Amino acid sequence: MIIDTHIHESKYSLDSEISLKDIVKRAKEIGLDGVCITDHESNEIMEEAHEYSKSTGFLILVGAEILTYQGDILVFGLKDLPKKMLPAKELIELVHKNKGVAISAHPYRNNNRGMGDYIKVAKSLGLNGVESFNGSTEPHQNLHAYSLATELNIPSIGSSDAHVIENIGKYATVFPNGIRDERDLIDAIKAGNVCPAMFKNGHYKHIDMYKEVENNLKDKIYRVV
Repeated sequence: MIIDTHIHESKYSLDSEISLKDIVKRAKEIGLDGVCITDHESNEIMEEAHEYSKSTGFLILVGAEILTYQGDILVFGLKDLPKKMLPAKELIELVHKNKGVAISAHPYRNNNRGMGDYIKVAKSLGLNGVESFNGSTEPHQNLHAYSLATELNIPSIGSSDAHVIENIGKYATVFPNGIRDERDLIDAIKAGNVCPAMFKNGHYKHIDMYKEVENNLKDKIYRVV
């Protein structure tokens, strides 16, 4: 399954221009199997999203994007969101207490909302994933995030961070075993059973650059021998 794990809906993210109906319509058009609505400091859309998911037969999961003193964190599994800004350490602890996952969002975007190198500290605190490919972030910043996540052996996810319909699905996350709900998503990320993907030329291409490099090196060595 391929799911865009970070989208903002206009009702609860005031900087978004896209409705839930338009998100689902566009996601179906480009071949996504599901979407995650992750509004700013809000999961109020959860009941509406789950009801619309049932009526359309299209998977809609709900998390939230929470700003901490160290940057934005995507959270899943946290029903009661904090009422005030917290240090990343406290938010991660709260998420774990509720058996959820915490993911560093767009860590190297140049807007003072990414964790950046604090990811190295956050890993020891229990950070579950890194949004290595974000559709609203510059390519070199994404590659920096992907490199660090790979170095630290933290699961990488891909997502659009869409606020406009054109960006939906630009990047997404592959869940090889499929998921049915937020709990399945949480379990897959904790197990590292995920892979980022990029939408290009009408279809999705899995992103595993280090595997490709390794295979190319093996191929060259084989040819030399």
